[in-house]
Amino acid sequence: MALPPSGTTDEAFLREVDEEYRRDQMMSIGRRYGLVIVGVIVVGLLALGGWLLYQNHSAGVAGTRGEEYDAALQLLQQNQPVQALPALDKVAQGKSDGYAALAKIAAGNVMLARNDTKGAVAKFAEVANDKSIDQAYRDLALVRQTAAEFDGLKPEVVIQRLGTLANPDSPWFGTAGEMVGAAYLKSGNRAAAGKLFGQIAQAGEAVPESIRQRAVQLAGTLGVDAAAAAQSKEAKGQ
Repeated sequence: MALPPSGTTDEAFLREVDEEYRRDQMMSIGRRYGLVIVGVIVVGLLALGGWLLYQNHSAGVAGTRGEEYDAALQLLQQNQPVQALPALDKVAQGKSDGYAALAKIAAGNVMLARNDTKGAVAKFAEVANDKSIDQAYRDLALVRQTAAEFDGLKPEVVIQRLGTLANPDSPWFGTAGEMVGAAYLKSGNRAAAGKLFGQIAQAGEAVPESIRQRAVQLAGTLGVDAAAAAQSKEAKGQ
Protein backbone atom coordinates (compact mmCIF):
# COMPACT_ATOMS: atom_id res chain seq x y z
CA MET A 1 0.00 0.00 0.00
CA ALA A 2 1.01 3.61 -0.53
CA LEU A 3 0.21 6.87 1.17
CA PRO A 4 -2.92 8.81 0.24
CA PRO A 5 -2.74 11.87 -2.04
CA SER A 6 -2.47 15.51 -1.01
CA GLY A 7 -5.98 15.83 0.40
CA THR A 8 -4.87 13.85 3.44
CA THR A 9 -5.00 15.70 6.77
CA ASP A 10 -5.16 12.66 9.05
CA GLU A 11 -3.47 13.49 12.38
CA ALA A 12 -2.09 9.96 12.52
CA PHE A 13 0.20 10.76 9.59
CA LEU A 14 1.67 13.81 11.30
CA ARG A 15 1.89 12.16 14.71
CA GLU A 16 3.74 9.12 13.41
CA VAL A 17 6.25 11.29 11.59
CA ASP A 18 6.61 13.35 14.76
CA GLU A 19 7.32 10.19 16.77
CA GLU A 20 10.06 9.23 14.30
CA TYR A 21 11.61 12.63 14.61
CA ARG A 22 12.22 12.08 18.35
CA ARG A 23 15.25 9.98 17.43
CA ASP A 24 17.11 13.19 16.87
CA GLN A 25 19.34 14.03 19.88
CA MET A 26 20.36 17.31 21.49
CA MET A 27 23.95 18.43 21.55
CA SER A 28 25.90 21.19 23.27
CA ILE A 29 26.50 24.14 20.92
CA GLY A 30 28.29 26.77 22.90
CA ARG A 31 29.84 27.54 26.27
CA ARG A 32 28.80 31.15 25.77
CA TYR A 33 25.28 30.35 26.91
CA GLY A 34 26.37 28.14 29.82
CA LEU A 35 23.84 25.34 29.21
CA VAL A 36 22.86 22.59 26.85
CA ILE A 37 20.43 23.67 24.14
CA VAL A 38 18.86 21.94 21.26
CA GLY A 39 20.91 20.98 18.25
CA VAL A 40 19.61 18.99 15.34
CA ILE A 41 21.51 15.87 14.37
CA VAL A 42 20.49 14.37 11.06
CA VAL A 43 20.61 10.59 11.42
CA GLY A 44 19.09 9.33 8.21
CA LEU A 45 15.58 8.63 7.10
CA LEU A 46 13.79 10.11 10.10
CA ALA A 47 10.34 10.39 8.61
CA LEU A 48 10.38 7.24 6.49
CA GLY A 49 9.39 4.91 9.32
CA GLY A 50 6.29 6.95 10.03
CA TRP A 51 5.24 6.84 6.40
CA LEU A 52 5.68 3.08 6.25
CA LEU A 53 3.60 2.63 9.40
CA TYR A 54 0.88 4.80 8.00
CA GLN A 55 0.59 2.61 4.93
CA ASN A 56 -1.12 0.00 7.12
CA HIS A 57 -4.05 2.41 7.45
CA SER A 58 -4.34 3.27 3.77
CA ALA A 59 -7.30 1.95 1.81
CA GLY A 60 -5.18 0.86 -1.13
CA VAL A 61 -2.82 1.91 -3.86
CA ALA A 62 -4.16 4.88 -5.79
CA GLY A 63 -3.16 4.08 -9.35
CA THR A 64 0.17 3.82 -11.09
CA ARG A 65 1.86 6.67 -9.25
CA GLY A 66 0.97 5.12 -5.93
CA GLU A 67 2.50 1.84 -7.05
CA GLU A 68 5.64 3.64 -8.23
CA TYR A 69 5.96 5.46 -4.92
CA ASP A 70 5.45 2.24 -2.99
CA ALA A 71 8.12 0.52 -5.11
CA ALA A 72 10.58 3.32 -4.32
CA LEU A 73 9.93 2.91 -0.60
CA GLN A 74 10.51 -0.81 -0.91
CA LEU A 75 13.95 -0.08 -2.37
CA LEU A 76 14.71 2.09 0.66
CA GLN A 77 13.55 -0.66 2.98
CA GLN A 78 15.96 -2.97 1.19
CA ASN A 79 18.79 -0.46 1.76
CA GLN A 80 19.12 0.43 -1.92
CA PRO A 81 19.17 4.25 -1.85
CA VAL A 82 21.05 4.55 -5.15
CA GLN A 83 18.26 2.73 -6.95
CA ALA A 84 15.56 4.47 -4.94
CA LEU A 85 16.54 8.03 -5.82
CA PRO A 86 15.68 7.85 -9.56
CA ALA A 87 12.46 6.03 -8.68
CA LEU A 88 11.51 8.82 -6.27
CA ASP A 89 12.46 11.47 -8.84
CA LYS A 90 10.12 9.86 -11.34
CA VAL A 91 7.21 10.14 -8.89
CA ALA A 92 8.20 13.69 -7.96
CA GLN A 93 8.13 14.82 -11.58
CA GLY A 94 4.48 13.92 -11.96
CA LYS A 95 1.43 15.81 -10.80
CA SER A 96 2.09 18.24 -7.92
CA ASP A 97 0.26 16.32 -5.20
CA GLY A 98 0.89 14.35 -2.04
CA TYR A 99 2.84 11.63 -3.81
CA ALA A 100 5.15 14.18 -5.44
CA ALA A 101 5.65 15.95 -2.12
CA LEU A 102 6.44 12.76 -0.22
CA ALA A 103 8.76 11.55 -2.97
CA LYS A 104 10.76 14.79 -2.76
CA ILE A 105 10.91 14.64 1.02
CA ALA A 106 12.00 11.00 0.93
CA ALA A 107 14.68 11.88 -1.62
CA GLY A 108 15.82 14.68 0.66
CA ASN A 109 16.12 12.25 3.55
CA VAL A 110 18.21 9.92 1.41
CA MET A 111 20.49 12.83 0.52
CA LEU A 112 20.89 13.72 4.19
CA ALA A 113 21.87 10.15 4.97
CA ARG A 114 24.52 10.49 2.27
CA ASN A 115 25.77 13.81 3.70
CA ASP A 116 24.39 15.85 0.79
CA THR A 117 22.86 18.55 2.98
CA LYS A 118 22.67 21.13 0.19
CA GLY A 119 20.74 18.79 -2.09
CA ALA A 120 18.44 17.70 0.74
CA VAL A 121 17.64 21.27 1.75
CA ALA A 122 16.76 22.08 -1.86
CA LYS A 123 14.30 19.15 -1.97
CA PHE A 124 12.64 20.12 1.31
CA ALA A 125 12.44 23.79 0.31
CA GLU A 126 10.81 22.89 -2.99
CA VAL A 127 7.94 21.24 -1.14
CA ALA A 128 7.72 23.82 1.63
CA ASN A 129 7.37 26.64 -0.91
CA ASP A 130 4.85 24.94 -3.19
CA LYS A 131 1.49 26.50 -2.33
CA SER A 132 -0.37 24.00 -4.51
CA ILE A 133 0.51 21.19 -2.06
CA ASP A 134 -1.52 20.41 1.05
CA GLN A 135 -0.32 22.32 4.12
CA ALA A 136 0.41 19.13 6.06
CA TYR A 137 3.16 18.15 3.60
CA ARG A 138 4.50 21.71 3.42
CA ASP A 139 4.81 21.84 7.21
CA LEU A 140 6.64 18.51 7.26
CA ALA A 141 9.06 19.74 4.61
CA LEU A 142 9.66 23.01 6.45
CA VAL A 143 10.48 21.19 9.68
CA ARG A 144 12.88 18.87 7.85
CA GLN A 145 14.47 21.78 5.98
CA THR A 146 15.04 23.78 9.16
CA ALA A 147 16.42 20.74 11.00
CA ALA A 148 18.86 20.03 8.19
CA GLU A 149 20.32 23.54 8.14
CA PHE A 150 19.69 24.52 11.76
CA ASP A 151 23.33 25.01 12.76
CA GLY A 152 23.89 27.53 9.98
CA LEU A 153 20.73 29.59 10.48
CA LYS A 154 20.42 32.82 12.43
CA PRO A 155 18.08 32.49 15.44
CA GLU A 156 15.59 34.98 14.01
CA VAL A 157 15.25 32.89 10.85
CA VAL A 158 14.39 29.75 12.84
CA ILE A 159 11.86 31.68 14.94
CA GLN A 160 10.26 33.24 11.88
CA ARG A 161 10.03 29.93 10.02
CA LEU A 162 8.69 27.75 12.81
CA GLY A 163 6.96 30.21 15.12
CA THR A 164 3.45 29.24 14.01
CA LEU A 165 4.26 25.53 14.45
CA ALA A 166 5.80 25.97 17.91
CA ASN A 167 2.50 26.20 19.75
CA PRO A 168 0.47 23.64 21.75
CA ASP A 169 -2.20 23.37 19.05
CA SER A 170 0.25 22.28 16.39
CA PRO A 171 1.05 18.60 15.71
CA TRP A 172 4.65 19.79 15.32
CA PHE A 173 4.78 21.46 18.73
CA GLY A 174 7.51 19.21 20.12
CA THR A 175 9.87 19.19 17.14
CA ALA A 176 9.37 22.79 16.06
CA GLY A 177 9.29 23.97 19.66
CA GLU A 178 12.70 22.47 20.42
CA MET A 179 14.29 24.35 17.55
CA VAL A 180 12.53 27.61 18.34
CA GLY A 181 13.50 27.28 22.00
CA ALA A 182 17.12 26.75 20.96
CA ALA A 183 16.90 29.81 18.73
CA TYR A 184 15.63 31.90 21.64
CA LEU A 185 18.61 30.75 23.70
CA LYS A 186 21.08 31.52 20.92
CA SER A 187 19.63 35.02 20.67
CA GLY A 188 19.91 35.50 24.44
CA ASN A 189 16.16 35.46 25.17
CA ARG A 190 16.27 33.07 28.12
CA ALA A 191 12.82 34.05 29.37
CA ALA A 192 11.10 33.11 26.10
CA ALA A 193 13.13 29.89 25.88
CA GLY A 194 12.25 28.87 29.44
CA LYS A 195 8.56 29.54 28.87
CA LEU A 196 8.50 27.51 25.66
CA PHE A 197 10.42 24.55 27.08
CA GLY A 198 8.06 24.61 30.06
CA GLN A 199 5.07 24.40 27.73
CA ILE A 200 6.62 21.51 25.83
CA ALA A 201 7.32 19.67 29.09
CA GLN A 202 3.67 19.98 30.09
CA ALA A 203 2.23 19.01 26.70
CA GLY A 204 1.48 15.43 27.69
CA GLU A 205 1.00 12.81 25.00
CA ALA A 206 0.76 15.48 22.32
CA VAL A 207 4.59 15.53 22.39
CA PRO A 208 6.87 12.44 22.37
CA GLU A 209 8.18 11.55 25.83
CA SER A 210 11.84 11.96 24.90
CA ILE A 211 11.21 15.54 23.79
CA ARG A 212 9.27 16.28 26.98
CA GLN A 213 12.13 14.94 29.10
CA ARG A 214 14.65 17.15 27.34
CA ALA A 215 12.32 20.12 27.74
CA VAL A 216 12.07 19.49 31.50
CA GLN A 217 15.86 19.53 31.80
CA LEU A 218 16.28 22.64 29.68
CA ALA A 219 13.47 24.49 31.42
CA GLY A 220 15.06 23.64 34.76
CA THR A 221 18.37 25.23 33.77
CA LEU A 222 16.39 28.36 32.95
CA GLY A 223 14.62 28.52 36.30
CA VAL A 224 11.32 26.96 35.21
CA ASP A 225 10.19 24.00 37.33
CA ALA A 226 8.48 22.24 34.44
CA ALA A 227 8.70 18.81 36.08
CA ALA A 228 6.52 19.81 39.03
CA ALA A 229 4.07 21.61 36.76
CA ALA A 230 3.81 18.62 34.45
CA GLN A 231 3.19 16.23 37.37
CA SER A 232 0.50 18.53 38.75
CA LYS A 233 -1.17 18.71 35.36
CA GLU A 234 -1.14 14.92 35.00
CA ALA A 235 -2.58 14.51 38.51
CA LYS A 236 -5.46 16.84 37.71
CA GLY A 237 -6.17 14.92 34.54
CA GLN A 238 -6.55 11.61 36.37
